[in-house]
Amino acid sequence: MKRLLAPKGLLLSVVFSILLTGVRAEEPGAASRPGKGKLYFPPAKGEWEKVDPARSGWDRAKLESALDLAGQRKSSAVVILYRGRLLAERYWELPAKPTDEKGRLNRYFHMSHGRGSGGRIIEDVASAQKSVVSLLVGIAQHKGLLKISDRVDKHLGEGWSKATREQEAKITLRDLLTMSSGLKDNLEYEASPGRKWKYNTSAYSRSLEVVAKASGMTPNELTKKWLTAPLGMVDSRWIERAWIRKRPTANTLGFATTARDLARVGLMALAGGTWEGRVIVADKRYLGDSVKPSQKMNPAYGYLWWLNSSARVVASNGERRTRILVPTAPPDLFAAQGALGRRLWVVPSLGIVATRLGDDPRASGSGDFDRLFWKAIVEAAPKAGAGSGPKD
Repeated sequence: MKRLLAPKGLLLSVVFSILLTGVRAEEPGAASRPGKGKLYFPPAKGEWEKVDPARSGWDRAKLESALDLAGQRKSSAVVILYRGRLLAERYWELPAKPTDEKGRLNRYFHMSHGRGSGGRIIEDVASAQKSVVSLLVGIAQHKGLLKISDRVDKHLGEGWSKATREQEAKITLRDLLTMSSGLKDNLEYEASPGRKWKYNTSAYSRSLEVVAKASGMTPNELTKKWLTAPLGMVDSRWIERAWIRKRPTANTLGFATTARDLARVGLMALAGGTWEGRVIVADKRYLGDSVKPSQKMNPAYGYLWWLNSSARVVASNGERRTRILVPTAPPDLFAAQGALGRRLWVVPSLGIVATRLGDDPRASGSGDFDRLFWKAIVEAAPKAGAGSGPKD
């Protein structure tokens, strides 16, 4: 399948424009084009409206093949929204024990947290939580509680890391959001801030602590007030990861949610930080910047969001090569990604939000799951002018 690439500057401008204004329906014929049309926002209680795939121009058979693939790859839940309405939704039971046959910790078992409304499974979404925190930082900045240019020690005090006082004083909240703090996993000094990109969960976790300190609320209090309650996310909360405490560089706090609740986050992002007319993330500049390259070392990373519009630089045997995040997906896709294949994908050009929960998809098949899944989705998606679109 040939991938169509837009000029990088033009693409980023389009994505930024979408995040500023949301998806609109004022244009003539918009409802018949992929990604265009008035967005639907589901109620906190009651039925979530569905859209008929065929009526909206989707290839039902190819859409089913994407869901079948997800089921074969140890998914527990997949939700796909088209302009906010449920296009596809499927669940699978995944039996799991605390340890595997070799006595090793079974992460899927320990990251599952019972059932929520409608009996839907609640799972710790691992590092997909980072993108949720990115939104919370943006909200806190608009409220005047912090600035991403703030030194981390302004909020957490001196000694939050293992760097020297002088080294630590140079690290800002923005450095944590962009994974360029210059710290090692154990928070020891490695490089000057902004000079080296390193995916560092231990350092990242301090960003939520900064928001909590600045707001005077606990992570659950501020997240419920600012995000989950306004979006109707009734099955989402921060939980303590008791099973992970023996790992000194791990984040002991996890965000537990359902595939539907996580999709609400993506829908709000698709709508430019709003929810049915209510402003959730008012700092539009921050929101736009969060899904643009945040530094030069890894242009596929924004503010705790992964980007499909830029290649990721990877060091391999002393050489540098590039890799697109999901080569079969549209270039404007941005994503929240976590261990075991936890995913939240947002594709403004197609009007799609999709989530995937479950166990590691690599353990049950060859080939990259994300690549194969999005190949099927793109092939199933309506072409310009196809279908009449859902009624508003």
